[in-house]
Amino acid sequence: MAQNNSSALESTLTRNWLRRGPLACALWPVSLLFRLLSGVRAALFRAGVLKSSRLPVPVVVVGNIYIGGTGKTPLTIWLVQALQAAGMRPGVISRGFGSSEEGARAVTATSTPAQVGDEPLLIRQRTGAPVMVGRDRAATGRALLAAHPEVDILITDDGLQHYRLQRDVEIILFDGRGAGNGWLLPAGPLREPVSRRRDFTVINAPQLTPELVRAVTPELRTVAVQMTLVGEYAEQLRDRTRRKALAELAAQPALRIAAAAGIGNPARFFGMLKAAGLRIIELPLPDHHDFQDRPFAALEADLILMTEKDAVKCAQIEELSDDPRLWVVPVTACIDRALADQIVEKCRGRSIA
Repeated sequence: MAQNNSSALESTLTRNWLRRGPLACALWPVSLLFRLLSGVRAALFRAGVLKSSRLPVPVVVVGNIYIGGTGKTPLTIWLVQALQAAGMRPGVISRGFGSSEEGARAVTATSTPAQVGDEPLLIRQRTGAPVMVGRDRAATGRALLAAHPEVDILITDDGLQHYRLQRDVEIILFDGRGAGNGWLLPAGPLREPVSRRRDFTVINAPQLTPELVRAVTPELRTVAVQMTLVGEYAEQLRDRTRRKALAELAAQPALRIAAAAGIGNPARFFGMLKAAGLRIIELPLPDHHDFQDRPFAALEADLILMTEKDAVKCAQIEELSDDPRLWVVPVTACIDRALADQIVEKCRGRSIA
């Protein structure tokens, strides 16, 4: 019951964060206090009153100011692979949402989502780069560098507001929702003002309209880059060597296809599948859903398509890992290669180990 009430509250706020309606206006005075406190905290770090740590290699933060999911994990995977292709040796640090352990810990092939979080595990599987999770990003970064001295650049998955770790490059990611109603929590969806400085702005949307770009980069001198997520095939969860092209599935109208997504913005995944011509039964789930409630038990469908982030958890549950209906749709972030080149160039000012 508590989870249902929490989901209902989240859904109500999410809808109201897109406009300046009565609820948002009622919460606006509270958002001013939130803005004041977050602004004071950031200023104290800038002034050196609150201490921060600098690591011996360049640090790139991939984050968002819009609460919830905007596509950080696909962007992080793309960036790691682009840096690897450029001859660098990146490592990744992350908070590890839902992790049950304290301290810095490595993400390995035998790690579970309960131990390290679903997103770090996916990043490790997709890139092969060293990944370490921990609440203290600076301590986690030092632990990763000690374990992997070959690493010459660190990517922080999220952690934009973790000012205890100094950074060389900040990338802020938005999606098609832009900045919502433009207000800070709890009246709006923003953790920090949209005018917050950054080095690069990435917009995860099928089209970059002038209105969308202005909404997320008001009067800022920042490079705005488009990102699109593309999925072309599905792999069976219990046998990842079995593949079906999405175009092939779309050509079979008799198939009953459901789509499940426990991510920050499930509509983005559903929209991608619809754009591929699929007719789907939508099953949106809470972000970081653990699937212990067996949400597919009574679902009448021939195929159930899911995200890779959800698949890393379902693969750990025997009943789900053996369900032949479950198929995973890997997505690839498509971004102009020039972004990686510019990030490398910005890091050249620091000695890279």
